[in-house]
Amino acid sequence: MAQKIENSTINSALFTDFYELTMAQGYWKNNMNHDVVFDVFFRRQPFNGGFSVFAGLDTLLDAITDFTFSSEDIEYLKLQNIFDDEFLNYLKDFRFNGTIYAFEEGSIVFPQEPVLRIHANLIEAQIVEGLVLNHINFQSLIATKTARIWLASKKSSIMEFGLRRAQGNDGAMSATRAAFIGGAAGTSNTLAGKLYDIPVMGTMAHSWIMAFPSELEAFEAYAKLYPTKAIFLIDTYDTLRSGIKNAITVGAKLVEKGYNFGVRLDSGDISYLTTEVRKELDKAGFPQATITVSNELTEEIIETLVQNNTPINSWGVGTHMVTGGNEASFTGVYKLAARYDKNTNKNIPAMKFSDNPEKNTNPGIKNVFRLYDDNGYAKADIIALEEEIIQPNTEHRYYHPMIDYRQFTFSASKVESMLHKVVENGNRITPKIKTGEILRKAHSTMQKQLESFDSSYKRILNPHIYKVSLTEKLKELKMDFINKCIK
Repeated sequence: MAQKIENSTINSALFTDFYELTMAQGYWKNNMNHDVVFDVFFRRQPFNGGFSVFAGLDTLLDAITDFTFSSEDIEYLKLQNIFDDEFLNYLKDFRFNGTIYAFEEGSIVFPQEPVLRIHANLIEAQIVEGLVLNHINFQSLIATKTARIWLASKKSSIMEFGLRRAQGNDGAMSATRAAFIGGAAGTSNTLAGKLYDIPVMGTMAHSWIMAFPSELEAFEAYAKLYPTKAIFLIDTYDTLRSGIKNAITVGAKLVEKGYNFGVRLDSGDISYLTTEVRKELDKAGFPQATITVSNELTEEIIETLVQNNTPINSWGVGTHMVTGGNEASFTGVYKLAARYDKNTNKNIPAMKFSDNPEKNTNPGIKNVFRLYDDNGYAKADIIALEEEIIQPNTEHRYYHPMIDYRQFTFSASKVESMLHKVVENGNRITPKIKTGEILRKAHSTMQKQLESFDSSYKRILNPHIYKVSLTEKLKELKMDFINKCIK
């Protein structure tokens, strides 16, 4: 069970929407299995924020390169009385043989730009759609939420405590993984700690204290067992009248032995109580004693507490981190961008139209470039056609993805190509490294890239909108499609 969770949430090609299979059979029967290119992008920033964190890539690559139909899967499909035996025989040998380009996991990403580009035959590309979006959407949502919380705390220690509130066991595992990428220092999820090599953390529950004859005895027993990790939960009965007093009594004995201690609050007026608790700790001669808080924390609450200089050393965040809080899902979509035409021996751009202009897609096979100014700050992300190259120190004009008259010119000091090949002919092109190393690398990517953006894009409330623009060539291709549609 654990190994399956580590490599792939569900090891079955039935993990797809049913209509993908019915469409796949239609393509197969009509001999329409030509090569295609699909883009994965998202339409808007979650949480009304200014950025998102791209996560879920490595688990997706594990799953997609091991995506097969078992004999039991084929038997189940046969029972649906909708699939021909010949098509089911085709599925018996199915595997993904395509090529994938992607942003580096942990990257800071923005709406409209393709964060993933899939080259495959039509049937393969269609069947894996649900798998792709499932891995990317949820983990990107949680990584983004965690990064916001981490920034709100001024990059202090954040503990992910969300296992009991997550959406099922896979929700808990995926959320822990994504939260670490987004900035969590550790987790209460012991299995995730083992499989993902993430530090495991925890203090005590109210039930521990209530199980002893007194609060003092509960603290003494815990300190005896765990003298190097003694953090006392002080709000079971009365934070100021008993909790902090008993914590100081037991903590003083630990300090005499060369250890430190801390306290945690999980209820009440956090701002008032932590201020009073800090006073008590300092008055008792323990300025080094730490204060941890939990209790339905959000980035807005944390930011307010930090701005008010509330004396808090670390934060335990559960519900709002691992569920997305007030944002139910990441708006990632999977859209056809090009198809191969055997008559012309060329890739033909494809574009989806909508009555809502923001739902019109960008046609063709595309790359994404990040432009930096002289100070090393990211200025804009540019979506370009595959054959285009953006040179540094050369002025170019760029266009708004939806509003043609909004444009700007810029000469970048540095140009970074964001899409990199990660799978070729169905195989990962880089050696598989340990999961913990993957996550630490993704976490480092998140930190490094965030530093390259001006603080106005990282504000929790009313962030500045980062430019995502089109090259002139892509803009003209898009307008040609629109004009032909209008006619």
